[in-house]
Amino acid sequence: MRDIRCLAQNGLKVSPSLLAADFGDLNRQIAEVTTAGADLLHLDIMDGHFVPNLTMGPPVLKSIRPCSELIFDTHLMIAEPLKYVTAFAEAGADHLTFHLESENDPLAVIKAIRAAGCTVGISLKPATPPEAIHPYLPEIDLVLVMTVEPGFGGQSFMANMVPKIRALRERIDDLALPILLEVDGGIDEHTVSAAVDAGAGVLVAGTAVFRHPDGMKAAIARLKGQK
Repeated sequence: MRDIRCLAQNGLKVSPSLLAADFGDLNRQIAEVTTAGADLLHLDIMDGHFVPNLTMGPPVLKSIRPCSELIFDTHLMIAEPLKYVTAFAEAGADHLTFHLESENDPLAVIKAIRAAGCTVGISLKPATPPEAIHPYLPEIDLVLVMTVEPGFGGQSFMANMVPKIRALRERIDDLALPILLEVDGGIDEHTVSAAVDAGAGVLVAGTAVFRHPDGMKAAIARLKGQK
């Protein structure tokens, strides 16, 4: 069963971002990153409105779904996630994370994602304080902290986001909720320790995995070896 709730709460998980892969050879790239030790596959969905970039839509997910048993960790960086929940779920998404800053009511989006049969995550942009997500924590399965401004891969890790990661880790633990805490943006073998020490349990890494000079297996091993 492809369900993030079946992942152990302890130990680091790596969710390589497909945005950094070679889109001319996706099936082979996905097979290689799976063999290399990926725990999930992160899919960045951008609409050119909520963030200044366009990426993939449901047809891409549908085309790669048959070649992978990894959990599709689908990050909706779109203005109106309610319009697309069903399409992405039907295309093969297992988990849908939407932004608290999107235009739709968060509780309505959560309800729609549950109804579509997916697990639910909420992401926060760098400027959004951790307290903004507190009312929704009991309703979700994952929190995604952006440590770059969303929109493009290959950006540098924002160290000033570390206190936010730590604050969310403490809040989740205080409430004893089975929520995964994911971090996305500038994660590599040099920045991972700061995120992990603050309490991150799932690491999104694109360039640092798919384009590592020593290969994907070495990249994932080094990320997981930091803690």
